[in-house]
Amino acid sequence: MSRVNLESQSAPAASQPLLAQIQQAFGATPNMFKAVANSPAALQSMWAAFGALGKGSLGARLGEQIAVAIANRNRCEYCLAAHTVLGQNAGASAADMAAAQVGTSSDARTAAALDFALKVVERRAQVDDADIAGLRKAGFDDGQIVEILAHVALNLFTNYINVALDIPVDFPRVALK
Repeated sequence: MSRVNLESQSAPAASQPLLAQIQQAFGATPNMFKAVANSPAALQSMWAAFGALGKGSLGARLGEQIAVAIANRNRCEYCLAAHTVLGQNAGASAADMAAAQVGTSSDARTAAALDFALKVVERRAQVDDADIAGLRKAGFDDGQIVEILAHVALNLFTNYINVALDIPVDFPRVALK
């Protein structure tokens, strides 16, 4: 059971326009957004970050693969379930998403991004020159490296919201690995 209010209608008035956008985008209002709506500033920040990264150069599929890897590492069942669905909607197969969940991919470029993202999480961003060189070797430019870090940061935020506040999963469940 959630540790915060999940009733959209009782969220602050400043959250209501964003909740309407989220409802339109998803066809429903996922529980995570209902929880975050308790803080209009946090909701605005999260929704804006999703929108900005959705227009980034990495593409939705890789963004979702990064998300499931981080969710699995942080044991966030909510994000694992949500991003698995979103990844498949972005063109990844179920096998692609299952591999990404444990930080692997048959595609070398995707594998490099997943490896780096998980190193950032595990090492609390204490990566080294060789880690950045590995991304460059895989074909990522400076902007894309920064974008990978932005995906990591956003997913840490959403993982922490869902785990700390015990948000009920409202997507098809995926088992943690």
